[in-house]
Amino acid sequence: MSQETTNYDAASEFQDRATFSQKMQAVLHKYPWLSSTMVLVVASITFSFFNENFLTPSNFSLILQQVAIVGAVATGQTLIILTAGIDLSCGAIAIFSSMAMAKLAQGTPAVEGDGLSIWIAFPAGLLVGMLAGAINGALVTKVKLPPFIVTLGTFNIFLALTLTFTKGTVPANEMPPFLLTLGHYVNLGPFRVTTGVLFMIAMYIVLAFALRYTAWGRHVYAVGDDIDAARLAGISVNRVLMSVYVVAGLTFALAAWIVIGRVTVASPNTGGDLNLDAITAVVIGGTSLFGGRGTIFGSLIGAVIVGVFRNGLTLAGVDLYFQLMAIGILIIFAVSVDQWIRKARK
Repeated sequence: MSQETTNYDAASEFQDRATFSQKMQAVLHKYPWLSSTMVLVVASITFSFFNENFLTPSNFSLILQQVAIVGAVATGQTLIILTAGIDLSCGAIAIFSSMAMAKLAQGTPAVEGDGLSIWIAFPAGLLVGMLAGAINGALVTKVKLPPFIVTLGTFNIFLALTLTFTKGTVPANEMPPFLLTLGHYVNLGPFRVTTGVLFMIAMYIVLAFALRYTAWGRHVYAVGDDIDAARLAGISVNRVLMSVYVVAGLTFALAAWIVIGRVTVASPNTGGDLNLDAITAVVIGGTSLFGGRGTIFGSLIGAVIVGVFRNGLTLAGVDLYFQLMAIGILIIFAVSVDQWIRKARK
């Protein structure tokens, strides 16, 4: 028997001796969205026993509408966490962008068309989000500050700018109908959802394609997995990081459009917990806080899991404080699973 055959047989025998735990680690390492999917299925089945209305199409439609905003913000948060960063300012950027586009387009009920054209106001709001993301990216790549510290600081800055320069709210009757488009309802068989839900799903599809089938997407994963190895491989690390923060800023601004359609008002006091909710969705969805591992659709599953837990616990009559405790436990569980999965053999 040749040496090559002997080595092959030894390797095969070693693989066969892997424990169930090791095999499970390897599977979850390869498919990070699998653990969150299992949690979603188990939670849905469990909550159905507490309330017969939980598994109805109308209730699931409500859950999707409730998670549309968080799910949209989670798309950009996923990109940043994939690079081993984090963005605590995502909610502030979204609200800043929503107020920018609403205030620029604001008119008065008595005078039609006295605000800026929506074709100027809307792109301006998107540009605000991208510029905010660029500021974060520049501080991370040029000044070499940790993303946590950078975005903690810019969270307060963007929030202060919103409160300072966009005083008051903008009601629906003072906004162009275009800004309220994503609040319209559509029927999909037994489900009735807003166009904001469909727009959010479209965002996931576009980013999933970019991450999987473009060189940019492969570079994002490479930078998050090992930044030094990515640099040695010829990847322009700073350029990749900068692009990620700019694209994330754009997604936060698009989420702002969903916010306006959902609440039918532009208010600087909306979405105070968006940053924490988005990070929660990404972590529960299987994206590693250490970067380089995760999928964009995992974050969508994570957002739905949070929505399912809150909805299910509410229908079961559980107090709000215990709902918050359950979400906290879920986060700790998700991070613990991530740590365990990272020990898997590659």
